[in-house]
Amino acid sequence: MPMLSGKTLRAALIGCAERGELEDLIAGLDRASLDALAHDWTLWARDDQLPPDGGWTLWLVLGGRGAGKTRAGAEWVRAMATGRAPFAAAPAGRIALVGETLADVREVMIEGVSGLIAIHPKGERPEWQPSRRRLTWPNGAVAQVFSAEDPEGLRGPQFDAAWADEIAKWRHAEATWDMLQFGLRLGDRPRQVATTTPRPIPLLKRLMAEPRTVVTHAPTARNAANLAPGFLETIVGRYAGTRLGRQELDGELIEDRPDALWRRGAIEALRVEAAPALGRVVVAVDPPASSGANADACGLVVAGLGLADGVGYVLKDASERGLRPAEWAARAVALHRRFEADGLIAEVNQGGEMVAAVLREVDPGVPVTMVRATRGKWLRAEPVAALYEQGRVRHVGTMPELEDELCDFGPSGLSSGRSPDRLDALVWAMTALMLGRAGEPKVRRM
Repeated sequence: MPMLSGKTLRAALIGCAERGELEDLIAGLDRASLDALAHDWTLWARDDQLPPDGGWTLWLVLGGRGAGKTRAGAEWVRAMATGRAPFAAAPAGRIALVGETLADVREVMIEGVSGLIAIHPKGERPEWQPSRRRLTWPNGAVAQVFSAEDPEGLRGPQFDAAWADEIAKWRHAEATWDMLQFGLRLGDRPRQVATTTPRPIPLLKRLMAEPRTVVTHAPTARNAANLAPGFLETIVGRYAGTRLGRQELDGELIEDRPDALWRRGAIEALRVEAAPALGRVVVAVDPPASSGANADACGLVVAGLGLADGVGYVLKDASERGLRPAEWAARAVALHRRFEADGLIAEVNQGGEMVAAVLREVDPGVPVTMVRATRGKWLRAEPVAALYEQGRVRHVGTMPELEDELCDFGPSGLSSGRSPDRLDALVWAMTALMLGRAGEPKVRRM
């Protein structure tokens, strides 16, 4: 069978499927037609993965984890770069790719399983030039790479299209978005797509309310055909119906829990880009009771006390799930060295002497203060939450996972039922700095 055009191929597939002849048709296609079939996104995409009609300037794709947001963004960029109808009337010559970090842009948006390189047929595939941080298509279209960690990097370049990924996790969300908007000044109608799992940050809520924004939603379950069955059985089964599940799986924008100890607005109002001169700095560790993929996370939080203002500054949330004892101990010691901390605060309820032993194995010279919880998590957390209400604690940059946990912690714990490990580490750090005995200050600048 000769190579078929896209419209003819789609019509033939639909007709053959209706007559039960689909397998025979596919068996008779030549290699070029099969390749065209495999890369025809309008044939395989769900409706929520295709850009809506109308005069929008921002297409906001909200979805759960694994819902196909990356594929939707990458396919839109591919269509813009190549001028493929109905997405674009002509190729976009200059495109911006903006992610949480440069590594995220490369590993997810460009080289990922659903990234820009993987979705192109060979003859259309762009060339990735890591040293120049750009993709170049055979037709001359160019996509430049930018990080939300460096908003100023967007000052100067100009574009006719942009793809912004995981904007709800960006460290400098407002500044990066603003710089991107100034650069969208080429072509007749500059457009952009933003793909993200939603979090109720001010930027996302503002964008959703703007008149020239169109929003599509997709839960994780809608992409079940492309996900491992074990993922759906384990993760969906565990989190379905919870506040965290509604956000991370259903792609819903979840506001503050009414009975939570923390409020996002208060955290946002006191956020700073950098800490001042600090006196005491600590690394707090809340070790998991076990290890493995299904174990609780190891809470790892770095915080310091302002030398002049006496304000607590949360510097880093390095918590992670699945770490073995030797791994979380090594990470805690590395944070101690990186931030020139005065000591480690380690909870020993779950591990006893094992916690001190694994830390000593990594570095016997690091001072470790062992703490044991004698009251419930809510009672321990209340005095620290009060410090936030008084404006005495500030977050340096954004820490999405930690802030999600704080704003979902009520009298009964987290809505998911899991252990609030990030919160626990934060509580131990701020208790040591502001509610316990303070050590002699050592001046440093972060």
